[in-house]
Amino acid sequence: MKIIKTGMAGSLESSDVLITVDSNTGKGRNISLESTVKRQYGKQILKVVEHTLDLLEISDVTVRLEDKGALDCTIRSRLEAAVYRAAGSETYPWESLT
Repeated sequence: MKIIKTGMAGSLESSDVLITVDSNTGKGRNISLESTVKRQYGKQILKVVEHTLDLLEISDVTVRLEDKGALDCTIRSRLEAAVYRAAGSETYPWESLT
């Protein structure tokens, strides 16, 4: 899948995450995380992001996360939505990637 524009999903509400996805052509993955629980769960959040990007076959991307304590399933679904929006996809495969 190729990122062609900026895509966003989520909110800054408690237990949610706001994810912004942009193209990073030829420069690999650039992931930045701001989180109220970064010290406790930062590594796990980044692991979920990397795994989801692997499943979506995204290699050149900038991902910004503003986390307010979201669960892994929320992070994964918000990231998927942001990527599909950034790819300009008109359809969404509702079956799980995992």
